[in-house]
Amino acid sequence: MHKSVLLQETINGLQLKKGDLAIDATCGAGGHTKELAQRVGPKGRVLAIDRDKNALDIARSVFRGENVTYALADFANISKIAKANGFFDVSAILADLGVSSMQLDDPARGFSLKSRGVLDMRMDTKSSEVTASDVVNHYEEEALANIFFKYGEEKYSRQVAKAIVDYRKEHRIEYTDQLAEVVRGVIRAKRARKIRNSKFNIRNSKIDPATKIFQAIRIEVNQELKQLESALPQMVDLLLPGGRLAIISFHSLEDRIVKDFFKKSSLDCLCPPDFPKCQCDHAKTLKVITRKAIKPTVKEISINPRSRSAKLRIAKKIN
Repeated sequence: MHKSVLLQETINGLQLKKGDLAIDATCGAGGHTKELAQRVGPKGRVLAIDRDKNALDIARSVFRGENVTYALADFANISKIAKANGFFDVSAILADLGVSSMQLDDPARGFSLKSRGVLDMRMDTKSSEVTASDVVNHYEEEALANIFFKYGEEKYSRQVAKAIVDYRKEHRIEYTDQLAEVVRGVIRAKRARKIRNSKFNIRNSKIDPATKIFQAIRIEVNQELKQLESALPQMVDLLLPGGRLAIISFHSLEDRIVKDFFKKSSLDCLCPPDFPKCQCDHAKTLKVITRKAIKPTVKEISINPRSRSAKLRIAKKIN
């Protein structure tokens, strides 16, 4: 069952009032949406967006608040979606960037390392064309290595890419467990060699060796980082002065984009320090509320282990 991460910390941080307009840019199973709807009350409105039809259908079935409008769409186009649904000058926008438990636990979606499933990994299975299978079976070796290094921060990216290309010469890689075993074989061999050559005792990680590769492929398939970069400035434009933006990220690449965007948007000048006079004409639009990212408590992690890597950042629009 899906559990909304950092639920109360997020909702409290948005400081909503009765009658406000709010947007949940990544509705998922609707946990955050339900809380937003309760905070704004019957005179307020919430727009719940998700690119995954299955998730949106579940959210609708679980919570049918009269003040909630559901939209099947990609949040990279949030400005267009919001305005099409009458959401102008909103008080709060939330985006939870994590893959939901429903998606991870469904073998047919191809996200999971724990069970056999067809390599898919699309958040939007209706209109998106590129699947994880396409990436793994058709991308050139160099392209795969670059994706694994850039999106997975995997130090054995080139070795893994070569192993995949060698394997697919004999067998098409159709299933998650096939891919996972190829990756595990490479990384475990590299780790074993490192341990043999090291003077120190290197403990085996509890994290599956294929985790970073699966993350990288998922990001490539769904173009997640590009969509985030596109959505952030649109979100700020949609906010009223004083409105708040909350982003929950689950890996360092996402968090770095959010952190850098918040920082740049909170500065009056982006010119190099040695410039005698500002030439950029940049004006700050945000005040960063969370000096450091908010993380789940030990209690929440014990209840929901998948929350352990979550980071929440909140900013307020100032003009």
